[in-house]
Amino acid sequence: MGLSGVNWFALQVRTRWESSVKLFLSSKGYDTFLPTYKVQKRWGTFNKEISAPLFPGYVFCQFDPQNRLPVLVTPGVISVVGRGKTPLPVEEAEIISIQNAISSGVRAEPWPYLEVGQRVRIEGDALEGLEGILIHLKGSQRIVVSVSLLRRSVALEIDRSHVRVIDMPRGVAGPSERDLLQEVAS
Repeated sequence: MGLSGVNWFALQVRTRWESSVKLFLSSKGYDTFLPTYKVQKRWGTFNKEISAPLFPGYVFCQFDPQNRLPVLVTPGVISVVGRGKTPLPVEEAEIISIQNAISSGVRAEPWPYLEVGQRVRIEGDALEGLEGILIHLKGSQRIVVSVSLLRRSVALEIDRSHVRVIDMPRGVAGPSERDLLQEVAS
């Protein structure tokens, strides 16, 4: 439970409405959290450093799920993340961890969520373009990818920064965006 006796929830919001939703909810008296990071954007001939959402399309908010209508009718709010129509709270320890990471000053940025079993492609490496299936996450810097060659597998240890998830083909069931957000937060 949060300081005000209610849980934190993740709100899915309209694209590029994160800051507005945070302001609207704060003006209604809700505790909100919009983690951001610094990014360089290029405008014409000059670069400018701006703050961008660490979880694009989401804002965290503390509220009573039994009284969520004022939150849901806030301009820009699409839904409360959960299972079906049941909102699922984000663990306060996870919110505190994200807050501590942001306030530490250590560089943070969004990163693609990698899950064992996903099809991935190697980029920016001697193995550029090679595709395979993620079979193991190893530590925080390396992964192991199984690559099918001639109906055989080869396990390669590849730096995580060179691996990109290949979009799932239409009709293939994969984790939903909500499931991924919950996994990222954990």
